[in-house]
Amino acid sequence: MTTATEPAAPRDALGLLRDREKVAERLLRASARHSFDPDTELDWDAPHEPDKWFWPPELVSLYDTPMWRRMSEEQRMLLSRHEAAALASLGIWFEIILIQLLTRHIYDKSPTSAHVRYALTEIADECRHSKMFARLIEKGGTPAYPVSRLHQNLGRFFKTCSTTPGSFTATLLGEEVLDWMQRLTFPDERVQPLVRGVTRIHVVEEARHVRYAREELRRQMVRASRWEKELTRVGSGEFARLFSLAFVNPRVYTDVGLDRRAAVAQVRASGHRREVMRGGARKLTEFLDDVGVLRGVGRTLWQSSGLL
Repeated sequence: MTTATEPAAPRDALGLLRDREKVAERLLRASARHSFDPDTELDWDAPHEPDKWFWPPELVSLYDTPMWRRMSEEQRMLLSRHEAAALASLGIWFEIILIQLLTRHIYDKSPTSAHVRYALTEIADECRHSKMFARLIEKGGTPAYPVSRLHQNLGRFFKTCSTTPGSFTATLLGEEVLDWMQRLTFPDERVQPLVRGVTRIHVVEEARHVRYAREELRRQMVRASRWEKELTRVGSGEFARLFSLAFVNPRVYTDVGLDRRAAVAQVRASGHRREVMRGGARKLTEFLDDVGVLRGVGRTLWQSSGLL
């Protein structure tokens, strides 16, 4: 006489993988409790407060460089205003890519599943975030800062051709570094109230997006074929290199009256800036290492990006 046994639940280096539907149901409940409408939640008509930053000074790219030390306080604050606009512009570009990646992910999945319903909820979140960032740029009185033509075309290729684990790895890269910076921004009373309000909303809602992407990437890396894992490793490393270059738009330096070439050189040589970027990516790289993404050539590319 034989007895049937249940198949072992899938595991990775972090332990048992959580049931996809249960994760999604929990995230849907959290979304119902803690979602925001930026148009009504924030006071868009209030004037900016004098002598307040638009981004914490320690997170401004030129902080603690020779050029920074020569700048007036007014010019430093102006640079923070333009860098906040550049980061909001980068966020819009990335979230439009993410919306398309999520749409691809759920295209052939059951529309009644909690997993798909949460993906649609996240897409709605990202639409609101993109509109919120665009409104913040307009309120700040700066231009928008689109990514370079090269990055625009690479993004177009990636969102069309990436594998599922590659998509979720890139999602986490785009979300977690900026999220780390925003967690330092929204409680900082030196920063403009509107900027703090925008970052607070984004941090609360983005926490759910990160959980969804982490759980799905774990699941994908356990089940992916060998070639797909290798492609994810190399592709994520190259995406990390491109992302680190796109994180500050060099046009901001020209727009505040600085020598663009000299400013870029000083940012690249800045030990403080390297620590900021590595600090922002530390939790992510530890997670990616645990789930098997940071291996071989991919790890080398991540190291060359300055994020590892």
